[in-house]
Amino acid sequence: MTEQPKTIALAVELTDAEAWNLAQFLKRVGFSDFRTNAQDDAEAYAMRDAADRIRVALAEAGYAPR
Repeated sequence: MTEQPKTIALAVELTDAEAWNLAQFLKRVGFSDFRTNAQDDAEAYAMRDAADRIRVALAEAGYAPR
């Protein structure tokens, strides 16, 4: 039997500018950026998936750059 991965909830306070700039960064960052900073493809995909969850949360809070 495989264990369920542990999940955490993050609460962070950002200024309007910080939230907007982070949303812009997450919109622009590509797989190659994650891959450059990861040990392997699997870690890069995991990093990208986590960043995407933050991007979605920012979008739901009204920070969704086009």
